This record gives sequence, C-alpha cells and structure tokens, in this order.
Amino acid sequence: MIRLVVVDDHPIVRGGLRDTFAGAEDIVVVGEAGDGAEGIERAEQLAADVVLMDLRMPGMDGVAATAALRERAPSARVLILTTFDSESDVLPAIEAGAIGYLLKDALPDELMRAVRAAARGESVLAPSVTQHLMGQVRRPGAGTLTDREKEVLQLVANGSSNRDAAAALFIGEASIKTHLQHIYDKLGVRDRASAVGEGYRRRLLR
Repeated sequence: MIRLVVVDDHPIVRGGLRDTFAGAEDIVVVGEAGDGAEGIERAEQLAADVVLMDLRMPGMDGVAATAALRERAPSARVLILTTFDSESDVLPAIEAGAIGYLLKDALPDELMRAVRAAARGESVLAPSVTQHLMGQVRRPGAGTLTDREKEVLQLVANGSSNRDAAAALFIGEASIKTHLQHIYDKLGVRDRASAVGEGYRRRLLR
C-alpha cells in the first residue's frame, strides 16, 4: 500500500484529491497539510511514501519543503502538483529534489499513475515541464553566471540602482541592463527581486 500525504493550502483541493484516491486499492491518503512546514511533519510522522506537494503556499512554500524533506525524510518521494509551469517555478522544484511535476488539470488516472511511478522512484513530468527542462539543457551557458554577472547581481542585491552599479563597475547603464537580462534568462526569472532571491537560493550571493 502506497502511503500518500497531500499538501495544499486549499481545503477544497485537498478534499478533491482525497476523493480521487479513495477508490484506489493500492494508495491510501494517510494525512494532509495546509503548508510546507506542516507537510514535513506529516510526512515524517506518517512515514509517507509519496508527498503530493503544492508549490505556492503561505509560510513555507513547496520548494523549501521539498528540499527539507530530502534531508529529513529521504525515503518520501515528492510529487509537485500545481497550476504553475513557468521555468522559474519548475527548475527550483526539480533542483530541490522533486521526483515529478504535474499540473492540476491532470486527469485522475494520470494522478494515480504518477503516484505509483513516484513510489517506484520513477520521474513523472507534465509535457510542458519537459519542454522547459529540455530548453534549459539546450541553452548554452544556462544557469551559469559569468564573474561580471555575479558582480552585477551582488550590487543589485545590495540595493544599487542601475546607475549606481554602472558607476561602481565603470561601465554604462546600457551594459548593466544587458547583464541583468542575461541574469534573468540564466536564472529563469523575470525581475530584479526574483533574481536576487534566486541568487541567494543558489548561493551566488554573499
């Protein structure tokens, strides 16, 4: 019997998922949680085989919880189930240790197959997620910042404007904007705040 814990901040979603698996002979929902921290506790206490994890939740989000579970309950397989499939959502979740990534429009049969596959240690990815990962692999230099890009990102993290960063590095503002765009592309983000957050998460910043 596959022991499943459902982690989602919406009670209606949790109830729907519980009903979805009610008819499965080999899967039992042993617990549920409304945020990442509670999900970690439930997974540990209930010896979960698979954790069905939402991404965006108040308090500890799904990425942080997935990374923590890899340390605290390594036998539990985390399967992301979310409405978000942008590259900036997908890549951090996979890097944190999720074994699979599905969208909430998946059919019940797909969910059951995914949970069974996750329990066997097999990866399960939605088609759009696979495209993101393939794009990341094919893109030259993806995810790797140059020394200059790291300098620019550090200045931004310290609160420097484009003008201040340009002055500090003795280059033009246009060059700063170009470096920032390259940083966004490589980190899979869309703005300065997200770039700084991702920079700290990847330990690129001091």
